[in-house]
Amino acid sequence: MIKNISIRTVLLISTIILVNLIAIEFYFRFDLTEDKKYTLSKATTDLLDSLNETLTIKAYFSEDLPPEYVEVRQEFQTMLEEYAKRSEGKIVYEFINPNTDKIKEQEAIEAGVQPRMITIWKKTQNRQQKAFMGAVIAFGDKREVIPFVRPGSAVEYTLSSAIKKHVLKTRPVVGFLQGHGEPMLNELLEVRKRLEIRYQIQEIRLTDSTEIPTHIRTMVLVRPAAEFNNLQIQKLQRFYDSGGNLFVALNRVDGNLQNASGTVVSTGLERWLKELGIEAEDNFVVDAQCAAITLQQQTGAGIFNRQASFPYIPVISAFADHPVTLGLQNVVLQFASNLKFVGDSSKRFTPIAFSSPKSALQKAPLMFDVQRQWMAADFPLKNIPVAAVLENNSTMSETPKLVLVADGDFVINGPPQKMINIQPDNLNLMVNAIDWLADENRWHELQIKNPRVRLIRQPDEASSKLIKFASFLIPIILLLMFGIYRLQRNINRKNNLKRRKPDYQQSAN
Repeated sequence: MIKNISIRTVLLISTIILVNLIAIEFYFRFDLTEDKKYTLSKATTDLLDSLNETLTIKAYFSEDLPPEYVEVRQEFQTMLEEYAKRSEGKIVYEFINPNTDKIKEQEAIEAGVQPRMITIWKKTQNRQQKAFMGAVIAFGDKREVIPFVRPGSAVEYTLSSAIKKHVLKTRPVVGFLQGHGEPMLNELLEVRKRLEIRYQIQEIRLTDSTEIPTHIRTMVLVRPAAEFNNLQIQKLQRFYDSGGNLFVALNRVDGNLQNASGTVVSTGLERWLKELGIEAEDNFVVDAQCAAITLQQQTGAGIFNRQASFPYIPVISAFADHPVTLGLQNVVLQFASNLKFVGDSSKRFTPIAFSSPKSALQKAPLMFDVQRQWMAADFPLKNIPVAAVLENNSTMSETPKLVLVADGDFVINGPPQKMINIQPDNLNLMVNAIDWLADENRWHELQIKNPRVRLIRQPDEASSKLIKFASFLIPIILLLMFGIYRLQRNINRKNNLKRRKPDYQQSAN
């Protein structure tokens, strides 16, 4: 008996040692999260495989923060563990809590990590605290700062984009057309910052004597307003015929709230796009799912502002299953028009963004009635295309691709002195489109892996008392149940032994 126990013990210990040796040699980790947010995308693994020098990351993260911030910190740390393991030691990181030391706090601020004041709610009181949620990435003599990682942001995209900025030897060039009333590049601040991580941005001006440079394979046209002459259209056609890709944000209609008028916009570009096979019609898309505008209303007491829904500013939440729209939730468009396919079988037309099931079209020009009370009957249409992709039906690799958004203003911040913030998914739509056109669509995997912030609700007083009582009582009940079980098992065992005795059997007979 003792010999058998010893053999089993030795086998158990040997198995444990063997498992640990295998674990050291081979790295196994299972991602059981619903959205696989800890599984590195191919874009990231390829990036890490390309590292040829050690990269150090100092993560400045506060502790003792609300749950949504704790979750971000945990995800950031888990991601760094994955990055370090995948890079085979080429990524080295450390976590620093700047709130514990004034020197560390100053170090973080001087490095570019910007703290934010957040409110920490307690049962009887609340307090303000500096929250550090950023990192500094060092690669040789280069430095890249992640100032603040917001709850809900895509952590892998943030990390990989910062790393890629260091290791890229050459970046593809994306041309932004200028000279036809398009916004200046400083008026596209947010989207430009996003694109410059992976691309070189170059202004392109078409003249009678210039062509689009041959090293540019993707051109961007945002809100052209002036007329294109025939020669310029021909140059765009030659670029497209040679396999060049186009992203076009086009105003076919436009509105002016100051004089409450809606007008048709004509630049000649819409005629050329129609020849290619995609038409932006001179209609306003109106949608019950829309943004609000501020109206001034006069009463006896004076003038006050009120918010009013304005169906001419649709909020788009219906998207096709396409790389350009992956992960999008809400895109806000101003004075959008509808798109339709007018090409032949040599072209493939794919609508990728649509109005809501309660929408309509209104022919331009028109006058806006900002005081109008909209009814359900005003929206008889549904799923009107407002963004689309046009491709050639060809198996050749050098076939051009075109993405058209029927609103020219959706990513424009405006001049620096009057800059406005852009809806995040507006930026995502354009960046996704450029990535897809430039064949960098693997980065979509990173951008759409936004963690859903799962907030822990503070229970009310009655619930808190119930939880405390249950926490105290349940272990006692479990111990009592286990004790009763053991007692009953012992009684049953004794009874079984009694039944096996000869005198018990004789008395039973």
